[in-house]
Amino acid sequence: MFSNSYKNANVLVTGHTGFKGSWLSIWLKELGANVIGYSLDPPSVPNNFEASKIHNKVIHNHGDIRDFENLQAIFEKSQPEYVFHLAAQSLVRLSYDEPKATFDTNVGGTINVLDAARSTPSVKVIINITSDKCYENKEWIWGYRENDPLGGFDPYSGSKGCAELAFNAYLRSFFSQNTSKKTMIGAASVRAGNVFGGGDWGKDRLLPDCVRALSSGHFVGIRNPNSIRPWQHVLEPLSGYLWIGALLSQAPDRYSGAWNLGPEDDSHIMTVKVVERFIHYWGEGSWQDLSVQDAPHEARLLMLNCDKAHAELRWRSVLSLDEGLKMTSDWYKEYYKTGSREDMYPICVAQIWKYSDRAALKALPWTVS
Repeated sequence: MFSNSYKNANVLVTGHTGFKGSWLSIWLKELGANVIGYSLDPPSVPNNFEASKIHNKVIHNHGDIRDFENLQAIFEKSQPEYVFHLAAQSLVRLSYDEPKATFDTNVGGTINVLDAARSTPSVKVIINITSDKCYENKEWIWGYRENDPLGGFDPYSGSKGCAELAFNAYLRSFFSQNTSKKTMIGAASVRAGNVFGGGDWGKDRLLPDCVRALSSGHFVGIRNPNSIRPWQHVLEPLSGYLWIGALLSQAPDRYSGAWNLGPEDDSHIMTVKVVERFIHYWGEGSWQDLSVQDAPHEARLLMLNCDKAHAELRWRSVLSLDEGLKMTSDWYKEYYKTGSREDMYPICVAQIWKYSDRAALKALPWTVS
C-alpha cells in the first residue's frame, strides 16, 4: 500500500499519544516504518496510546512542541524522512478558557515543527494536520473549498486559520515552491472533518461522551443536537494523510498545498442523528438535550467540499457513516469486555486491514503497491 513509501523509513509523528496520532502510528508501524513519536502525555484516561501499548512499538519521546530546542534535538537525532504534525490543542470549548495556550500550541508549535523540518536535511515530506474549522465559517449550505477564506470565530478556529497562514508562508519560502532549493520538500496542509473511532475518550467530543455515558448506564447529554458536521471514521483521513505523503515523496511540486479530506455528502448530518445511530449499534441507551442559550459559540453548520482530493488524488471515503459507527461500537465493546486488560493493538490492526480491504474493492489507488 501507499507505493511502499513508508517501509523502513524514519517517520516522525507529533502528537502520537493522541487519538488520531495513535492510530496513525499503528498504521505506519504495520507498513514497516520506523516511527518516532514526540508528544505530551495522552490527553485522557483511558486512551488508545496506552490501551494499544503503543509505547512498546514506537520510539516514544515526551515533549512539548512549544519547546523548540527539545523538538529540534529530536529532529537532529532521528533524521526523519516524513513528518506528520498532529500535536495540537484540539478543543473549541477549552480554547475559550485557555486562548493564549491554544494559539501558542497551534500556531507557535506549528511554526516550530516547520522550522525544525527546514533545517533537517533528511526531511523530504511534511504533512501538517489542521482542521475543517480553519475556514471563515459563514454557515453556508455548501462545502468549503481549499481556496476559500480562512478565519475563525472562536480561539481554536482562529488558531487553525493562523496555522494555515504560517504553513503557506513556509511552503512558498522554504519548501517545494522555493526553486532555489536543490532538494525540494513536499509539504501539504490537510483539513479533515469530525473524526471518530475506537480509543477516543477526549473531553467535549461527541462519541467519547456517548461511550462514557452508555458504558456506565447513563443517558447521553448533547450540547448542540441540531448542529451539522462532516462526520468520518478516523481511518478515512488517515488514509488520505498517508497517500498524500507517498505522492509528495514522488512529485512534491504537484501535490504540495492544501487538501480537504471529508466524508461523502450523506455523512454531513445533525449531531442528534449520529447519537441515535451509535446508540442503535451499542444496543441500548437514550439521550437528552443539554443545550443552553448562553453557551460559548460553536458553529451550527460546517461542510467540506472534497472535489480536489477526489479528482487529483483519486482519494475517496470508504465507509458509510453507519459502517464507521458500527466499527467504533465494536472497538469499545471489545475494550470493556476485557476490562481493559487486553492489548487493543491487534483490534486496531484488524480494523485497519478491514478498512484497507474495503478500499481495495473500490480500486482506490493507495491500495496498490
